[in-house]
Amino acid sequence: MSTLAESLRTSTTLDDHEIEWVHLVVGDWQLIADLSFADLVLWVPSGLDGWRAVAHVRPNTGPMVFYEDVVGRTSGRWRDSILDEAYRHRRIVDAREPETQGDVAVREQAIPVVNEGRALAVITRHTNVVSGRTPSRLELTYRHLADALATMIASGEFPSTSAPTGARRGAPRVGDGVVHLDIEGKVLYASPNAISAIHRLGHRGDVIGEVLATVVTELLQSSGTAVDESLAVVITGRAPWWTEVSTQSASVTLRAIPLTASGQRESAMLLLRDVSELRRREQELITKDATIREIHHRVKNNLQTVAALLRLQSRRIPDPTARNALDEAVRRVGTIALVHETLSQGIDETVDFDEIALRGLRAVVDVAVTEHPVDSTVRGSFGRMRAEDATSLAMIVSELVQNAVEHGLASRGGSIAVEVERAEVEPGVDGLTVTITDDGTGLPAGFRPVLAGLGTRIVTSLVQDLQGRIRWESASPQGTRVEFTARLRPLTSR
Repeated sequence: MSTLAESLRTSTTLDDHEIEWVHLVVGDWQLIADLSFADLVLWVPSGLDGWRAVAHVRPNTGPMVFYEDVVGRTSGRWRDSILDEAYRHRRIVDAREPETQGDVAVREQAIPVVNEGRALAVITRHTNVVSGRTPSRLELTYRHLADALATMIASGEFPSTSAPTGARRGAPRVGDGVVHLDIEGKVLYASPNAISAIHRLGHRGDVIGEVLATVVTELLQSSGTAVDESLAVVITGRAPWWTEVSTQSASVTLRAIPLTASGQRESAMLLLRDVSELRRREQELITKDATIREIHHRVKNNLQTVAALLRLQSRRIPDPTARNALDEAVRRVGTIALVHETLSQGIDETVDFDEIALRGLRAVVDVAVTEHPVDSTVRGSFGRMRAEDATSLAMIVSELVQNAVEHGLASRGGSIAVEVERAEVEPGVDGLTVTITDDGTGLPAGFRPVLAGLGTRIVTSLVQDLQGRIRWESASPQGTRVEFTARLRPLTSR
């Protein structure tokens, strides 16, 4: 199915900035659907076919009208007249008679989407006509606010292009709480959820009839919280911004929507949401992430301490074989420490392995080479991977490079090339193919991995843990070529 932007580009002659305006309207029209207790459908001219529906939203606050998706449908002659009139005259048009859908009568209204004096599309609002019941004050207030926003859309005054402030997770919706303010910021109406949110901040008196800015400011001052400079602008409804109010007892997000007529502010609407539990969980996650990073940092420090102690011990041992074994242990511990160092600087349990590969390669080459120069290159990208895969992979690459330097290039120098290719081996699972090639003396006669040293056995075991395979062979024209594969765990748990 095509996106809204694609539908607008193929079905209309709208410019990019006009398409963006329609996107802004659709991005905020859930608000109008909820306040209206009505379905909204966006229609665009479609040549000989009349009008075509390109977007549809249902209310979260009441029964829907369309159970099936109407996107892609044409309007039909019975609806063309109000769509055409709203589009041509840039004004809201009501259908003369309710439409009957099954056993339900539906009232329909056409609202032109206007920007810079030009009609871009038309929104139809479909509302169930319920008889025999007196609407509550909440319903009356909600519909009044929805009508005000519809009028602003028809005049090109809504939505606002002013960037909201504090747009964090926890954006308030109609069901979370609605407050209607007069032009001075006094509360004309507050929904039950909005009153509860204000009470949770610490206010114990009435809300309706109070100046909300005064109520909130007193709560912040009594809790010792600094008052943000933009707060008054939001809670008086003078600017279409977002903010968040936090006291010792609760946190509430607020979004202000000035209600204007002919460019003059007449009143305002505030959306409120109690996000205390959401912020508490976010803080727990932040604390958890910081703790995990600190653990990785301490593990890295401890591993470096172990490596330093092994290095000191190595210098005191006269036996060359034992000293070489300790030096190998120092290198392996350092490789693991490098992974934990990288993890301690990130924000999750994944790492960019390209950095680890480059640092590890240089460390092995710099330490191992004393007389003959060795050049090293890395081609391709390992990409991001989970910590457990990174540790195994770092050990494998380190061991193979160490073997190449120590056994193939020790007496003559040369070059080592690491090539990597990453590709999806099955849906959601990536695989690596890594090739390490040197131009040294080549494999010894009768080489068999199962009979090789500790490093080769470590590599073989780690490759098996990564569900891969490994192969040693002679390179052309000389040297050794080692290729191994690995299956990486998904970055996120499914």
